[in-house]
Amino acid sequence: MPQPATLAVVMPVYNEEAVVGDVLDAWCRELDRLALPYELHAYNDGSTDGTLQRLRACAAAHPRVVVHDKPNSGHGATILQGYREHGNKEWIFQVDSDDETGPETFACLWRERERYDLLLGRREGRQAPLPRRIMTRISRALVRVCYGPGIADVNSPYRLMRGAAFRTFFSAIPDYVFAPNVILSGLAAQHRFRILAVPVACRCRRTGRTTLRGLRILGIAPRSFWQTVCLRFTLPAR
Repeated sequence: MPQPATLAVVMPVYNEEAVVGDVLDAWCRELDRLALPYELHAYNDGSTDGTLQRLRACAAAHPRVVVHDKPNSGHGATILQGYREHGNKEWIFQVDSDDETGPETFACLWRERERYDLLLGRREGRQAPLPRRIMTRISRALVRVCYGPGIADVNSPYRLMRGAAFRTFFSAIPDYVFAPNVILSGLAAQHRFRILAVPVACRCRRTGRTTLRGLRILGIAPRSFWQTVCLRFTLPAR
């Protein structure tokens, strides 16, 4: 009988038909190599291409892959759903499906997990447009001022979280929050969680393009920044 999963991998997916099969294969190979008791939960966020079919084919080939098909709600709401549905696990790992960060660094995070509550991949070599880089820097500054120092890549989509430490926060963060990972990073700093950040190589997207570009980023940024500030004073204590 398979060992019950203690690690839940949460992977949001939107219109990644060309790469998602390779991404899931690579992650399953690495997690199997490490002999981990895991479940990989791929959340199809209303993709309009052949992503869902690719995900289902991967699930047929990898018994620990579970596909969730849902209406489009955006990256933030999708990962929040995954966190809430699997927050009972001992560990939750979130990674994106665009192949910008691979599984090569995960073993380092997993090896160090017992001494930390939050283990992050600090993205290096990331090629992002200027508006996105500006948004990243302002988010980092806001987290530092409102919550406390300690995390450089506050919105990293490469994070291993201790379930018991974050479970209350998963439920408390409202569904409308654009960047829940930023808030979770801030809360970890505020509550003085044990945090480790290691460099993780960030490569260029092989296909497709990000949905957040140019004027859309500039339109969303003020709302995201306001949420980061306001939630500092409205979220309940642990």
